[in-house]
Formats: sequence, structure tokens, C-alpha cells
Amino acid sequence: MAHSPRVLTRQDLMKILDVKQIGVDEAKKQISLRAAAKLKDIQMVVEEIIADVELNKDSALRHYTKKFDGVDIDNFAVPQEDIVEAMELLPDDVKQIFQESIDNIHQFHALQVFQDVVVDEPGRRLVQKAIPLASVGLYVPAGSFPYPSTVFMLAVPAKAAGVERIALITPPQKDGKASQIILAAAGMAGVKEVYLGGGAQAIAALAYGTESIPKVDKICGPGNAYVAMAKKTVFGDVDIEMVAGPSEVLIIADDSADAELVALDLLAQAEHDREAASVLVTVSPKLAEDVSSYVGKYLDSLWQGDSIARQSIESNGAIIIAESLEQAACISNSFAPEHLEVCCIDHEPVIRLIKNAGCVFIGKYTAEALGDYMAGTNHTLPTSGTARFSSPLSTYDFMKKLNYVEYGKEAFGKIAPKVVKFANLEGLVAHGKSVSRRIEKYE
Repeated sequence: MAHSPRVLTRQDLMKILDVKQIGVDEAKKQISLRAAAKLKDIQMVVEEIIADVELNKDSALRHYTKKFDGVDIDNFAVPQEDIVEAMELLPDDVKQIFQESIDNIHQFHALQVFQDVVVDEPGRRLVQKAIPLASVGLYVPAGSFPYPSTVFMLAVPAKAAGVERIALITPPQKDGKASQIILAAAGMAGVKEVYLGGGAQAIAALAYGTESIPKVDKICGPGNAYVAMAKKTVFGDVDIEMVAGPSEVLIIADDSADAELVALDLLAQAEHDREAASVLVTVSPKLAEDVSSYVGKYLDSLWQGDSIARQSIESNGAIIIAESLEQAACISNSFAPEHLEVCCIDHEPVIRLIKNAGCVFIGKYTAEALGDYMAGTNHTLPTSGTARFSSPLSTYDFMKKLNYVEYGKEAFGKIAPKVVKFANLEGLVAHGKSVSRRIEKYE
């Protein structure tokens, strides 16, 4: 029989769901891990914007920049001297941190290079080679808190892959200029081509090109629901890395975990977005109570009033009390979270059971925030359960593969009659004839 979660106090905002009482399925129903955006309304708006930009190019881009960003822009290209100046103005200590982040990301992603696949037999040679994409567009949001880390997570793998042209586009600030810290990060990451533009209109500009923004082959980068919908809409005309939803963290913890640190890791995710999901799965009822209490306390001390983090926790924050760590791992696999933390005294058995997650953070010292900035793995990860079938952004996303086939006379003679028969079985007469005539011509 299903029970409603208990009434929560002001300092106790997270839903606490006991699997023993209500079952796993009911617990999942009571947790909203997915954004409840009005996707049809968003799609209609996005499709109109994309069609307008595709047709009217810079003129449409100026219109939507004025409408949504409140600024008039004549030239969407950011001058090189602005990028250089932004780097020069960056404090030395920040520059050193940025450089270490870049180095760590490059170290990890430079190893992600496809090896050639070769089948080499007498008269028959098959090869698969990986080559970098010719051009990619990187969308980097720049709201109240621009994310230079996103620049590094996108640009460094693209550079490691050997992409010839990397174009970064970022929304203009209130003064009509690019975020200085985004420009500095772009310069440090080796990006020389930067444009001003935000939202669905920026994605359309990258996909179809305008008078001032040449089109690209692939678009990568996070954004709001309109950006995500725009990427989904232009896919096919260009490639995209993924359609990202709100950020997520799921933490598996036993009674050895530090309740305060677990609470802070949940809140670190909650402050991203009102729709972000922060979930703890634990075998310890005491840890559940302690974590919930710490969440309430830190919400009061870190933010004033109705914060993004508070709204996120109230709508998408939950604690599931599992019967065992094995069950906790199964629950996690079912959710397939973007970020998974494992905070258990003996984590190896749990790790072995994990199949679905964007990135797994292991042990009490490994805060998820390390992966956001400095560890070297990519923080662009599959969300909304797509970790069941997709992977983190990597160098591979900026490469494509080509196959080559070469046959000599003797090898062709052996296989040709079989190809002719196969083609005829499928009713493809010209296929078979293209091979049989070669047999006749070159015997």
C-alpha cells in the first residue's frame, strides 16, 4: 500500500521516500527528475525563429538580439583585439587556474584518438580512418554567471581532435559586448573566432550561416530549453553532440558518509537550475534525516529568499531510503543520472553494479565540482536518462570516420560471383550487372 511522504518542516525540504513502505516504482513517481517545460509551445517559437534566421540572416539575428537581449548589434563578430585584451586583463592567479584546467582537460582528451582499423590480406584491403571535422560551433551561455569552464570543456577536445575551424558564439551582455571572462577563456583555449548571439537564433546562425557568421558542420554546447529545442530542430542539417536537459546528481551513500558534505553536493547541483534534480539514495535513515536538515540550514545561510536552489530542491529534491546498496545501484541505473556520486565505505561492489551514468565520482574526497572544473574529464554529460545509451562529450565527438575498400584481380574474382547472386536475390539487377561485366571485361 502506497504512503504519502511525511510532512516536511521549513528546515527539512527534501522528500524522504522509504522504498520499504512505498516501493521503488512509487518512489520514482514522486520524484520529478525531468523538466516539465511546455515543449510544444517552445517548439513553435523555436521553429519560427530558425526559419526567420535561415531566410533573413543577419537582419533576423539583429531583430531577435534586440527583442531578447535588449541590445542593438551591427557586427556580430568579436574583434581579435577584444579577445587579446580580455586575456591581458585576467588576474594572474585566475590565469594560472584556467591554464591548469586546460592542461588537465587536454591531457585526458588527447588520449581519445581513434586508431586506424586495417584489414590487409592479399588482394583485399579494408581501412577505416578517423579525421577531424572541418568546422564546429560552440554555444557558450553567458547569463548572470558566465561559465568559462564550458569554453574549456568544448574547445579543448575540439582542438585535440584537430578541428580546423572552431567558432564560438555567446550571448551579448547588457552593454552589447561579450562577457570578458568568456572572451579570456576562449583566447586561452585557442579559439580565434568569436561571435555575439544567444538563444535559438544563435543556433540557427551556426546551422545555416548569415552574412557575418559562416555555417558550421556541428554544434555543441549547453543552454536553456529554447537552445536545446533549436539544436534538436537543426539536427540533420548539422550534427549536434546531444540535447541536454536540466542538470542532475544522484548520490549513493551508506552511514559512513558525511551528511554535511552530501547535502552540499546536492545543493551544488540545485543552484544550476530551477529544474535541476538532486537525489540521495541511502541505506541509512539517520543519514537521510541529517542530510535533509543540512540542506535546509544551508539554503537559509547561502541564499536569501526564494532562490533557484530552493526552488530546485522543493520541486526535484528527494531522498530515497533503499533496502540495500545493491538496490540503491539498481535505482541509480534506472534513473541513469548525469552525475553519480558513490559515498560508501566499500564502494567497489557498488561501482561494479553501475551501468548507466554520465560520470561517476568515487569516494569522500571526490566532489562532483572537481569534474566541473579541474579533474580533466568532460562536464558535458548526458541528461534526462539518456546515459542509458549515450556518452560524455569527448574528442570523438569532433571526429568522423571514413572507410576505404580496395580489391585486386584475384580477390575480386573469388568474391564476384557471390556478390552477383546476392544482388539478384535482392532484385537489384544493376548491382549484379556492375560486377558481372567486370568479370567479363577483365578475365
